[in-house]
Amino acid sequence: MSSPRTGSPRTGSPRRHQLLRRHQLLRLLRLRSAAAAGLAAAAVLLTSACSGTANKPSDGATAYRLTDRTPAPAGAVDSFTWSVFAEPTSIDYAYSFDYPPNQILANVCESLLRWDPDLTTSPNLAASYTNPTPTTWVYQIRPGVRFHDGTELTADDVVASLRRNLDPQTASVWAYPFRNVTSVDRTGAMEVTVTLAKPDSTFNKYLAASPGTIESAATLAKAGKNYGNPQTGVNCTGPFSFASWTSGQSLTLKRFDDYWNPELKAKSGEVKFVFLADPTTRVNAFQSGEVDGGWMVPPNAYAGLRASQAGTLYFGRNTSVADEVVGNLKGPLGDPRVRRALLMAIDRKGIVKAGAGGVGEVADSLTTDNLWGDAPAEIRDGLRKDLPAYPYDPAKAKALAAEAGVSGQKIVIATSPLDSQTTIITQAVAQAATAIGLKPQIDSVSAEKYSTLFTDPAAREGIDLFLTFWYTSITDPLDMYGSLQTGAFSNYGNWSEPQFDAAVDRAIAAYDPAEHAKANAEAQAVAMRDLPWLPLYTQPVSVFLGKRITGAQPSIAYLYYPWAAEIGAKG
Repeated sequence: MSSPRTGSPRTGSPRRHQLLRRHQLLRLLRLRSAAAAGLAAAAVLLTSACSGTANKPSDGATAYRLTDRTPAPAGAVDSFTWSVFAEPTSIDYAYSFDYPPNQILANVCESLLRWDPDLTTSPNLAASYTNPTPTTWVYQIRPGVRFHDGTELTADDVVASLRRNLDPQTASVWAYPFRNVTSVDRTGAMEVTVTLAKPDSTFNKYLAASPGTIESAATLAKAGKNYGNPQTGVNCTGPFSFASWTSGQSLTLKRFDDYWNPELKAKSGEVKFVFLADPTTRVNAFQSGEVDGGWMVPPNAYAGLRASQAGTLYFGRNTSVADEVVGNLKGPLGDPRVRRALLMAIDRKGIVKAGAGGVGEVADSLTTDNLWGDAPAEIRDGLRKDLPAYPYDPAKAKALAAEAGVSGQKIVIATSPLDSQTTIITQAVAQAATAIGLKPQIDSVSAEKYSTLFTDPAAREGIDLFLTFWYTSITDPLDMYGSLQTGAFSNYGNWSEPQFDAAVDRAIAAYDPAEHAKANAEAQAVAMRDLPWLPLYTQPVSVFLGKRITGAQPSIAYLYYPWAAEIGAKG
């Protein structure tokens, strides 16, 4: 789900969001000038890479290269340290729906299927699977796999792990992918069958992400509510095992020598994740060598890190779109003309330059192009042509808002001072609101309170707009659009459009790629017409690797793929 994306599931679980960060409107204007002045120099700052695709700059944005795979390691490394911008509250897979817990858990626990860095899906703990009827999935469990405590993986472990997402007592954030599941049963010595109430084209795809995580049934029963906490940790089958967790400081994994997959056997003996909330502290730690790397590099540090001798900055595949969520449709933003006007008044190119370090592109929908890989060419070709466009045009936007009669009305924009990117975006949106005659009020709250906007309707009372960086957990636009169906957990503004709901239902039921893509495209067109969320821009995944290490594959799949296992010593 991109769904659960803010990491959360909809009808039942929270999705992910994740603020990226930055600073003030006035500063935005200054940074925009600075960015423009630096374009000529930036154009030559192509990130070095082993393999990848160069992105040519447009409208003054900075050139960058998408890297598929960083240089192969020359050998093993005893250990490396990795920065994480926040400490997880748990590494229980049922509650892991955000960047910090998922990037750790991806190396410890495995799913039935695997979401690979190229965004394809492959067998994992399920050696094979079939779909004998539209409502039946049968998984053959891989033999010879051991948990970190030495016990062997069985079909009973798979049943217990998957059923947990169905249990209301668990309240899994991944309940949404299981909404059509009626039963999970062992149907053979190493076979598990999942039965659905109706065809669901996304269910099997979600088993390559956290919803498909497999844990020892005995461990789940023994740990109970303590499962996944700092004292108990987890006991899974991944290339690293849980070693220790010092609250407020770090979490350490150690290599699992009995790991079953030789292709992903860990090259490092240990990985230490250190919790560094302050972006400047993280960047300084990169520069000094205090930590060896980290995902989600602060964009305002791109230039400095590209020039640094301390390591290399890479960019990779992403499925994230920065969006302003319209959380209140009872106020002036309830009129779709006002939402369209606001989007046209936002200087999104300016945000990319000033807020995203010039690395990104203005978004023309709520999903990224790489989610449409299974769509037939004729449908992909028509996607953009059929979408309404919202070019930057403050004058036209102001006229449209005036037509809606909302001049002088107040809107509240929630934000949190996480970093300069967040602040720049918020200030730019406020500036756009002012330009169309609204009276914006910025409500800055703590990071903890901001997170509750995605989980607690009461926290959204009085909030008209808030920012999210919404990523999908499967390679399917439906992960995003399913989140906006009527009644969906992540439909934060309670937007409802029967044509959209019907299109999403058809997409969910359609296994045929053409039918699936056609229904998805219709849902996307309706969403972009009504704009329940305002798409701002897309940007690649960023990762910094210090001069001691190499081997990672830059991709949003790092949230579910054992990326740390591929990191070894740089030659």
